[in-house]
Amino acid sequence: MTDLVPVSWDAWDAFLAQHPDAHLLQTRPWAQLKSEFGWQATPFIVGESGALVLWRPLPLGFHLGYVPKGPVGPPSAALWAAIDAHARARRAVFLKVEPDAWQEEAPAPPPGFRVSPHSVQPPRTIVVDLRPDEETILARMKQKTRYNIRLAARKGVTVRPWDDLDGFYALLQTTAQRDGFPLHPAAYYRRAYALFHPRREAELLVAEYQGEPLAALMVFRRGRRAWYFYGASSNRHRNRMPTYLLQWEAMRWARAHGAEEYDLWGVPDADEADLEAQFTRRRDGLWGVYRFKRGFGGQVRRAAGPWDRVYRSLLYRLYLWRVRT
Repeated sequence: MTDLVPVSWDAWDAFLAQHPDAHLLQTRPWAQLKSEFGWQATPFIVGESGALVLWRPLPLGFHLGYVPKGPVGPPSAALWAAIDAHARARRAVFLKVEPDAWQEEAPAPPPGFRVSPHSVQPPRTIVVDLRPDEETILARMKQKTRYNIRLAARKGVTVRPWDDLDGFYALLQTTAQRDGFPLHPAAYYRRAYALFHPRREAELLVAEYQGEPLAALMVFRRGRRAWYFYGASSNRHRNRMPTYLLQWEAMRWARAHGAEEYDLWGVPDADEADLEAQFTRRRDGLWGVYRFKRGFGGQVRRAAGPWDRVYRSLLYRLYLWRVRT
């Protein structure tokens, strides 16, 4: 593999072809998506190691660097040295890395990095094992979730692929108003679909009753993994439990495309005992979705913590103050 860094996007695609289980957030389409919404993207390869770095322009010519769910390949001091030199040339305030690993297998931060107190992606999630047959997957779910999946079908809810991105955004707006979630602009979801769907790495699914959209989600997959990133639901016919059947059909889609696990992407960052003790009382933040997600029989997992490489200490402290307020 070439030692020229940064590398071309064709070289990055060829490199990722050798790493079929690299995270979706390290792919060229993800870089294209983020590049159209405020970021710049640079792929690096040194030897057998590589990383996609996103750069966020800041005032006065500074930048923030971010490696989402990387690097790819074995640890490499030479790779970090190359990224470090590029970050300094961009007047980076700091470089954040979120490794693609679980907490129990967390690698040590490379020299010059520190453990960061702030994550960009949700640190804790629930992962459903898709390797067994469908009956086994259903049997592992909570009884009420399994019941609601079947209830939705009995009550006339159907699920199908959808390409109505405007309709999806309308559902997202309803959900954001109801539950207080932030939204990307509508163009963001349209572009995500346009980039990943033709590659068979994403599907938009809708749950309907008598032709009326009740809920929809966008599921992504790469290699052995699938992720539930974006979902929304109407305020109508909620007694028909459309979101339960919708999630099950998303899992079936992921499984049919070779995924062995389904990441529900985001629950409160508390250990499982606290999650189970508090979820019936709390509705703030991600607590409102934990009750729903826990029912699908997955394993609560926590990602390896992020690292920061600090170049400008005063501005970095300002950043930490901002994210804490």
